[in-house]
Amino acid sequence: MNWWVWALLSAVFAGLTAVLAKIGVAHVNSHLATALRTSVVVVFTWAIAIAAAPRGATASLDRRTCAYLAFSGVATGLSWLCYFRALQLGEVSRVAPIDKLSVVFALVLAAAVLRERVGWHQWAGCGLIVAGAMVLAWRSS
Repeated sequence: MNWWVWALLSAVFAGLTAVLAKIGVAHVNSHLATALRTSVVVVFTWAIAIAAAPRGATASLDRRTCAYLAFSGVATGLSWLCYFRALQLGEVSRVAPIDKLSVVFALVLAAAVLRERVGWHQWAGCGLIVAGAMVLAWRSS
């Protein structure tokens, strides 16, 4: 499968995650809900990694790689804590579009930190994402 198929599947599962999480946080503290979900993710991903990774793959991990993956894990945890709290307080149809502004932040950071080349069409797409998120999250009274 190509990268875009995996990305599309990621989007489908993320959409499903939002709806299931909203139902799940209805009667529990959002931080506890995040911890439970994260525990399931840990067990699930380790099972896949053990089954799919080649033997000895952990030997190729260096300190820098581990540090960046650990920082990424902290950022993910913070994102999930904030997301679950937002879902507990708001509607999925309004929270999810704002959460997807992460696409814009990722592009800006990719350009600034990774020095990735970003063209006008990507910037235009970011503008459309921001506009779309605002339209979707806006509620007229």
